[in-house]
Amino acid sequence: MASMLLNSMRSCSVSHSWAMRFVQTKSKKTLARPGVKNIVLVEGVRTPFLLSGTTYVDLMPHDLARAALQGLLNRTGVPKDAVDYIIYGTVIQEVKTSNVAREAAMGAGFSDKIPAHTVTMACISSNQAMTSAVGLIAAGQCDAVVAGGVEFMSDVPIRHSRKMRKTMLSLNKAKTLGQKLSLIGSIRMAHLSPELPAVAEFSTAETMGHSADRLAAAFGVSRVEQDEFAVRSHSLAKKAQESGLLEDVISFKVPGRDIVSKDNGIRPSSMEQMAKLKPAFIKPHGTVTAANSSFLTDGASAVLIMSEEKALAMGYKPKAYLRDFVYYNLAGLLHIRPVESEEINLNRGFYGNSVDIYLCVFQGQIMANLKAMDSDWFAQTYMGRKSKVGTPSMDKFNLWGGSLSLGHPFGATGCRLVTTVAHRLKKEGGQYGLVAACAAGGQGHAMVIEAYPQ
Repeated sequence: MASMLLNSMRSCSVSHSWAMRFVQTKSKKTLARPGVKNIVLVEGVRTPFLLSGTTYVDLMPHDLARAALQGLLNRTGVPKDAVDYIIYGTVIQEVKTSNVAREAAMGAGFSDKIPAHTVTMACISSNQAMTSAVGLIAAGQCDAVVAGGVEFMSDVPIRHSRKMRKTMLSLNKAKTLGQKLSLIGSIRMAHLSPELPAVAEFSTAETMGHSADRLAAAFGVSRVEQDEFAVRSHSLAKKAQESGLLEDVISFKVPGRDIVSKDNGIRPSSMEQMAKLKPAFIKPHGTVTAANSSFLTDGASAVLIMSEEKALAMGYKPKAYLRDFVYYNLAGLLHIRPVESEEINLNRGFYGNSVDIYLCVFQGQIMANLKAMDSDWFAQTYMGRKSKVGTPSMDKFNLWGGSLSLGHPFGATGCRLVTTVAHRLKKEGGQYGLVAACAAGGQGHAMVIEAYPQ
């Protein structure tokens, strides 16, 4: 599967954040292939996505991951010993729970005999968790795998400076009082300065916001275009929330606090209010602001993935088939990636005027991608195509809101996207969905999803 897709996608590229789309079609042709095991999404849930520093502030990452796992167990009723493997994605790890998948699984009551591991691939960490699950099932190693992701920005690890760390480690090894006093005497005020984590690439030191701002400038995306998209995203998310469409959200009783049952970052605004905000990254002339980019978010997600045979034998009605997927890297182009989804789309023969939805984080980024998709130069330079891909209709774009309004806990968003695809396909009668996402380092991921027959 992977090799076939890689051969078909050698020249593609797309976005940092998150893009998701559906293709509605009158054709009922399935993407099932002879000799390839059908793998299905049985269910997906998530905790409410909350602004960091709010209700979840006193928790730890494994608390959120445990809540998502317990929510999945409650929603599906799957016997805990029927799960063969558990995989979680995360980005900024809590050092006390480096394998958060294992700690959360144990806390949720899964057997200690079930293997569990944690993956990190920046913003596509839970995508990697899901496709790793698909690989285990396709290889015949497992029949049922739980995948998910968690991010907890309310309490990120802050380190002592390197000089202070070296001194402290040396103190731990010192054997005499004289050696200890000498080391203590070597400490200077500058050594006490902490090292704060940055949401930036190590190799370039560029943050996602800076990259989005740079990309917006390169493709001529205006501040007004970004603000309009942000207003729309929050408005649509609010409508979806009030209409009960975000059914993947589970209620969570936060210890010592109230029960939370909905995302708290959805805040519809006006263009006048948006215009008052100053640039957040490139000052004073940047176009990316705190309002037209996603906020730091706490949250966790979990999905149950099975072979179709196993799911039906256990009495489940799957939500969707998980079909093809691919990973790709184009270093130096952090945010240029929805064209990756289009490349799978084109090679599958899906593309037309029937796009339903895209999800994204930075509006400068996604608007730039739309312009890239409509550029012959970009297609020829970066995609190896003779002509442009073309852009989807905005009338079908991101109708339930996106990461900008719902929140983007880095390690958890992928599962949210896939679950939302499945729900929208069922709600709107579509047959195919395509999730595309990208991550630090110019990495990207795309997955084809097919609706399960009703």
